[in-house]
Amino acid sequence: MIRREELSKYNKEAHNIMKKRPIISYEKNQFSEKEDVIAAESPLTILVNGEEFATLLCTPSYVEELAVGFLASEGMIRTMDDIKSLSVIEEKGFVYVQLHHTNQLNEKAVSKRYIGSCCGKSRQFYFQNDVKTAKTVVSRTTVTASQCFNLMETMQAASTDFQQTGGLHNVALCSPEELVLTRSDIGRHNGLDKIYGHCLKHRLSLKNKIIVFSGRLSSEVLLKVSKIGVGIVLSKSAPTTLAIELADDLGITTAGFIRNGRFNVYTHPERITS
Repeated sequence: MIRREELSKYNKEAHNIMKKRPIISYEKNQFSEKEDVIAAESPLTILVNGEEFATLLCTPSYVEELAVGFLASEGMIRTMDDIKSLSVIEEKGFVYVQLHHTNQLNEKAVSKRYIGSCCGKSRQFYFQNDVKTAKTVVSRTTVTASQCFNLMETMQAASTDFQQTGGLHNVALCSPEELVLTRSDIGRHNGLDKIYGHCLKHRLSLKNKIIVFSGRLSSEVLLKVSKIGVGIVLSKSAPTTLAIELADDLGITTAGFIRNGRFNVYTHPERITS
C-alpha cells in the first residue's frame, strides 16, 4: 500500500512534469479553444561548494535525484557519502551541494557548461570528463526475446506522462522479469541521471538490472549507461554509429527498434536469448 506521504510526493512530481495551457485547436474544419497538457521545461542550476557547476534544461521533477546522478556521471561523486549537504530551491531552479572533497580536474572540465535538453555536446562531451568516468561493464545478466518485448510494453504502459504530453522521454530500470523504477524527462540523458541518482540515494543494487529506453541510443546515453554499470540497454528507437562503437568497447548489449514483434541487436548479442 502506498503511504500518504509517498502519494503526496508522487502527486507533486507529476504536477511538475506537465502544465495545462490554453490553446487554439483546429479539428474537423473548425477552430476551438481548449486546454492542452504540455511537458514542463525549465533550467536547473547546480552549484557545488558555492560555485556554479552546470545548468541543465530539464523537466523539473525528481530534481534531487537528477543532481545526484549528474554529479556521479561527471565523476564529482562516487557515493552519497561524498556529499556533505544538499538543498533544493525548486521555485528558483537551484540545487546547492556541499562536497567533502572536490575533484578539481573534473570540476574545471565541466564548470559552467550549458547542457541542452537534447544531446549535450556530443564528441566534445565525450572527450572531456566522460572518457575518465566511463567503465567497461562486466555483467552475466541475460534476457529472453520475450522478456524484451514485455519490458518495453510495461514501460510504455506505465508512461502516463508521455501519453498526456507526447513530449517526454521515458527510462526504466528493470530486472529481466519486471519494471523496478521509471522516470520521465524532456532529455534522454536527464532521465538516466534521475535513475542513477535514485539508485545512489537509496543504495539500490544494480546487479542483474537492465535499462529500457524510449528514445534514440546516442553516444551520451551509452556513456551514462556504462557509468551506471548496467550491461543491457533496450530501446524502442535507433542507435547512432558512435553509440554502437562505444557499446562494443564498453561491453554493453544494445538492442533497438523493439516494436511490432521485432528488434535488432547491435552489440554483445550473447546476453539476449531466444
